[in-house]
Amino acid sequence: MKVYNTLTKKIEPFVPNHGKEVKLYTCGPTVYDYAHIGNLRTYIFEDVLEKSLNYLGYSVIRTMNITDVGHLANDSDDGEDKMLKGALREKKSVYEIADFYTNAFFEDCKKLNIKRPQYVSKASDHIDDYIHMIEKLLQDGYAYQANGNVYFDVSKMPDYYKLSGKNPDDLKVAVRDDVEHDTFKRNPADFGLWFTNSKFNNQAMKWDSPWGVGYPGWHIECSNIAIHFLGEYLDIHCGGVDNIFPHHSNEIAQSEAYLGHKWCNYWMHGEYLNDETGKMSKSKGEFLTLSLLIKKGYDPLSYRYFCLESHYRKQLAFSYESLDRAVSSYQSLKNKVKHMMNEVTGEVDENLFHDYQQKFKDALSDDLNTANALTVLYEVLKHDMNNKTKLALIEDFDQVLSLSLLKVEEIDDDLKQQVLELIAERTEAKKEKNFARADEIREILKNMGIQIKDTREGTTFEKIS
Repeated sequence: MKVYNTLTKKIEPFVPNHGKEVKLYTCGPTVYDYAHIGNLRTYIFEDVLEKSLNYLGYSVIRTMNITDVGHLANDSDDGEDKMLKGALREKKSVYEIADFYTNAFFEDCKKLNIKRPQYVSKASDHIDDYIHMIEKLLQDGYAYQANGNVYFDVSKMPDYYKLSGKNPDDLKVAVRDDVEHDTFKRNPADFGLWFTNSKFNNQAMKWDSPWGVGYPGWHIECSNIAIHFLGEYLDIHCGGVDNIFPHHSNEIAQSEAYLGHKWCNYWMHGEYLNDETGKMSKSKGEFLTLSLLIKKGYDPLSYRYFCLESHYRKQLAFSYESLDRAVSSYQSLKNKVKHMMNEVTGEVDENLFHDYQQKFKDALSDDLNTANALTVLYEVLKHDMNNKTKLALIEDFDQVLSLSLLKVEEIDDDLKQQVLELIAERTEAKKEKNFARADEIREILKNMGIQIKDTREGTTFEKIS
């Protein structure tokens, strides 16, 4: 297998530290709000990575954090605390906010067939680990106390910018408008390890420490949770490209200063999902969540298919038109598989099976080329091999694609009620000669995997995927 390593800026062979065992860490959500579909694209990429590694014969141990404390809204250590922002917005406690949006995140993952990592841990559960690491960093001269806070001194790490490739001169105060400076830091790039003197006087989550009552910085949680569950040597660390600097750069600095050796060999990052205004975020335009797509009639797995059509390292432009094209392709794929299942013939051709399985493995081994993996799937569909062989290959490929291609779906009561209400609205629209709305409802139903047919007795419907 070959992967693009952000650390070396090149595609290189993947060689784990311990044979076929892979220790994988993936940055988890900050649970102050729903994940938007741009966030979820990254989690789909990480899910494909884990499943591809397993498919290719590796044994994966994966850990993910849940950020419920210490996350600041921008790169400056005196930015806005996202958890506090969520609590104030909804007039709830920080703990209530964290629990609610953690559950919401995993519900989204379930709908997208994203596997839950083996270890999932809240940042607030590792306070003792943070304190231990900070004490050692202070003792070894990598950290210092100033104005009641503890900071990491990046000048002690000569290769601090190796992951990001940034020029430190560009980050000097007054060079850019968005570079802020805490006058108590030795260097502008120094980052907080522990805060006892903070502008958040009403910070809900605080703990005793050798430096006073306070709370940890954001970056230290991932280092400690990864080390806690995966040990001192990490094979792959993942996240979105927005995590490269400063978050992942800070993780490397504090982890390697603490451990005294290289921490992680491979860093993999998923690119942005953009809308028409640029990078998708929670703060602008329509807040695009998976729930919103479902409300508009989209099957969550159509969105997964949409993401798989593009390489994880390429920026992906989202629009409803592009999603509609993915819906059409996904529904067509599901329908073809459904017809095959009704006409199973012959026995599995082992030679053809292994030939196409190898093609699929080659696509995944090429830095997770999911677009090519889908191409292999369509080659199988077009081949004149018998349906038994096709279905065996589809089942095999879907271990990674996770598109539920062989799942026989039934209409549950909730969906049936929703369909009936939409059909009634469409019937009324036709009576009022509002044919545009009638056509729109037909399209909504199609996106839901429902095919309607107008008859003399009324409108009938069936599940087409």
